[in-house]
Amino acid sequence: MRLVPIVTLLALSFGAVSASAQVPGADAAPYPAEAGPADTSAKQEAKQEIKPAAKPAAKPAVAPAVAPAKSAATPIVLPPVRPDAIKAATAQPAAAPVTQPPAAPEHERELGWSVVADPATGVHIGLPTKMVPHARDAARGTRWSSAHGEVQVETFRIVEPGLKLSALFEKEKSDPGTRKVEYSTLRDDSFFVSGLQGLKKFSVRASLRNGEVRGFTMMFDQAMEGIVAPVMVAMASSFAPFPQHSAPFAALARPVEYGNGVIVSAQGHIVTDARLTHGCQVIVAAGLGDADRVAEDSDNGLALLRVYGPRKFTPLAVTHDAAAFKAADVTLAGIPDPKEQTVRGKVTEIKARVTDGNSIELRQPEPLAGFSGAAALDGDGRFVGMAEMRNAVLASAKPAMPPLRLIRAATIRGFLDAHHVPAVTAQSGDTSASVVRIICVRK
Repeated sequence: MRLVPIVTLLALSFGAVSASAQVPGADAAPYPAEAGPADTSAKQEAKQEIKPAAKPAAKPAVAPAVAPAKSAATPIVLPPVRPDAIKAATAQPAAAPVTQPPAAPEHERELGWSVVADPATGVHIGLPTKMVPHARDAARGTRWSSAHGEVQVETFRIVEPGLKLSALFEKEKSDPGTRKVEYSTLRDDSFFVSGLQGLKKFSVRASLRNGEVRGFTMMFDQAMEGIVAPVMVAMASSFAPFPQHSAPFAALARPVEYGNGVIVSAQGHIVTDARLTHGCQVIVAAGLGDADRVAEDSDNGLALLRVYGPRKFTPLAVTHDAAAFKAADVTLAGIPDPKEQTVRGKVTEIKARVTDGNSIELRQPEPLAGFSGAAALDGDGRFVGMAEMRNAVLASAKPAMPPLRLIRAATIRGFLDAHHVPAVTAQSGDTSASVVRIICVRK
């Protein structure tokens, strides 16, 4: 038997994934369905329960082969595997289909496999979080890496007027100059490049929609190819550049984190996402000064800040009136992370809808870096609640709470009443004037 080159595995995976990317509304399922007839409903596929594969009666356990996808909406998805299953996944004839290792909870735990949303780019990507535990900002997205950089994953998002996918494709093949391309393919709306970069293997996957390119680059030491190759195929298969469904947000240990707050009193009270204020050495309300955290409601995810001194505040009217919010459509008004915005400090609006359980679903897949604590407004511009972003904590595709949820105005009003914050009876001026960037500086 001979090992299949990693490019063969990735090329097979790329064909299935890029086909699904061309179907509007199709999203890669976090985990594969069990062997059987293909389910053409992406919604049913995402909800299908995954059970450990049964052991064969006569022969040692060998991962069964998966038939090619029958439709563009059902791409092959490979979870990370144990070392003893890697041989079964790679030692196949060159013409054989990619094999699917058995999906079992222990495999997820071993590598911390989790499909997450990258708030900096808006993509969904499967990550072996125990293999790449260190996360930080990158120039155009987020970078995850191992302790000594043997394995690196970096997302990117490029929005440039007149950007040509073919030009970016050629650039990725030759920049940096140490790259030696072993395989590459360009389609109308996506491309894939792989090869050597110095002493590391690399691959780049990218997709284009509406003048915006989203993708990711993975690099790893050549000596780790036997371990990383199947995981890399799993990541490529789970990658959704323009997802239509929610996923828990990737957690980043950032020394400086940006979010939003809503001014709720003329005395300088600001309500924000409690998670944003945890571990802060200094909290700053941009344009207003330092802020003190005076109260927290951990059950509802709320924190109350206050800025002291003479300032001109534009507070929002926060009421108990449940009738103020009848429609499912909302607008999220917030100030994005500085690297994601074109005009510094400007409030950006994102269209969304509220579904069951106060879950917020975006109308269009948008990056949400810095949007935690953003104000949710109804069609008349009235404040109906605040957006809370939930990070991935466990390796699971089904978070206990919605990744992006609405904390309703009535809940916020009760929190403010409990801490004697006077109510504002009428909204004055532009609602966006009450939204302020919150900056948390940690040690």
